[in-house]
Amino acid sequence: MVNIVYLIIAGFIGYLFGSIPFGYIYVKAKTGQILTEVGSGRTGGTNSLRAAGKGVGILTSLSDVAKGFTALWLTRLLFTNVLNGEWLPWALAVAGVMSVVGHNWSLFLKFRGGAGTGPNVGWSTAIWFPMFPIAFLVMLAFYFGLGIASVASLAMGAIIPIIFAVRYITGVDATAAYLIGGLAAAAIVAWALRPNIKRLLRGEERVVGPQARRKQKKAEG
Repeated sequence: MVNIVYLIIAGFIGYLFGSIPFGYIYVKAKTGQILTEVGSGRTGGTNSLRAAGKGVGILTSLSDVAKGFTALWLTRLLFTNVLNGEWLPWALAVAGVMSVVGHNWSLFLKFRGGAGTGPNVGWSTAIWFPMFPIAFLVMLAFYFGLGIASVASLAMGAIIPIIFAVRYITGVDATAAYLIGGLAAAAIVAWALRPNIKRLLRGEERVVGPQARRKQKKAEG
């Protein structure tokens, strides 16, 4: 029973950190715009980029990663000495998943938010640090290649549980907690991106970055 209480506390920590709407704050500070009323209405890096430029978009993305990472760091700090080895990974996974939930349905924005990619990368990076450079390369490839942020988010959402599955199967992770957490977070990201998936299937999804500029020049030419 005591362990369950710790899991609930870990979830609350994750949700609270995830709820911090960095994109909303940065865009409001720079442009005065309400980010939830701009573009897709989401508060992540892509919509922040649209609303306030590349610098704010990058800062938002990094801050969102930091939310998930910090939620795991604090959970580990608080519970390492009070939870046994079997329960601690589950507390970390719960905190990670709830940071994604908090980002998507923020306590501070009347339960609006983003798609969850930033904190998803953040919490998984706190478990296995190479996840961050992998995510960076994936996002960079999609930004300069397809230019479709939702595809990058879905791809990263799939890569995280695949990596944790490999780690679990090979015995690197002694628990399935991170794999289960990765699958849950991927499902949450996909759920948030339902409108984008529909547009992708229709061939109408918005593009960003170099591809967006190429598309605009083509339309003008």
